[in-house]
Amino acid sequence: MSKCKTVTLRKRKIKNGTQYSLCLDYYPGYRDNTTMKVITREALGIYIFAKPANQQERDFNARMMKKAEILRNRRYEAIFNENNGFFDKAKMKGDFLAYFKGLADRKNIKWQHVYKHFERFVNGKCTFEEVDVDLCRKFMEYLLNAPQSIHTSQKLHINSAAGYWSAFRAVLHTAYRDRKIKENPNGFLDRIECIPTMREHLSQEELIRLAETPCEEEVLKRAFLFGCLTGLRKSDIRQLTWQQIQPYTNGKMFVTTRMQKTKQIVHNPISDEAYGLLGERCEGLIFDDFKDKMLQGPLKRWLLTAGITKKITFHCTRHINSSYSLKTRNLQRLSA
Repeated sequence: MSKCKTVTLRKRKIKNGTQYSLCLDYYPGYRDNTTMKVITREALGIYIFAKPANQQERDFNARMMKKAEILRNRRYEAIFNENNGFFDKAKMKGDFLAYFKGLADRKNIKWQHVYKHFERFVNGKCTFEEVDVDLCRKFMEYLLNAPQSIHTSQKLHINSAAGYWSAFRAVLHTAYRDRKIKENPNGFLDRIECIPTMREHLSQEELIRLAETPCEEEVLKRAFLFGCLTGLRKSDIRQLTWQQIQPYTNGKMFVTTRMQKTKQIVHNPISDEAYGLLGERCEGLIFDDFKDKMLQGPLKRWLLTAGITKKITFHCTRHINSSYSLKTRNLQRLSA
């Protein structure tokens, strides 16, 4: 649509004509960057007397008209700045925390954790005007000494702090791109360096042994092994339905998923062994009974029963599929 050219202050009669409501008309309208709706009229919430009966009411009308005109000028200036690329200083008074939360809610759980840490760091209040290099550096120091969300007696691991800090810097970049802040602090901020870690994983022999070991939670066994054979994240496996399982023209199967973390749509071929773990076709979620509580006691006991003492989590399944070709072994018994 064409850009808004005029902002006009208008009166509208209300209450049987005894009062006027003041509003702004936008021509030809402008698109709100938050709601993406086209705005053509805005009620100011200001009311004046339609027929002032005395000097006091006339003075009241004059004061309210003056305030309404100030609002009209501010709205016009903001739209002019937006249309012509000028930075709008009035935005600096806006709520940075609300903006941050909106971004986090559209992203993923890591961004939401970062938001919670930042909200705690600023005691629940922060405007765009306050977001400067000094504040950001202090937040980095906070992350380096912040407690974990669950085990509050322990500090965040340095790699978690590095990941959170990277996400926060992405928020700063987005705010600068959206012209919410005048300068991008990222050019003056250091990174938090990660510490290389050894990732535990199952060998091919251990995976076969685990598949042959009974598990007290059958859905956990099927979900875990399916993750090993496909490399899908736990969050994607939990949301998996039969509608996402489709055949290629050659009869082989593939799974279509919108990755919970990246939101990208991907099509992954799945082996006959992996398909066998899905069970009978039904309505709703394939792994409907799969719960997070199974990843503590039941998973650990299953691993120990199979003679595996490594510190294995469900996330480790993502490193198994890329390391081994399991098609060389007959794994159809996995679903038994």
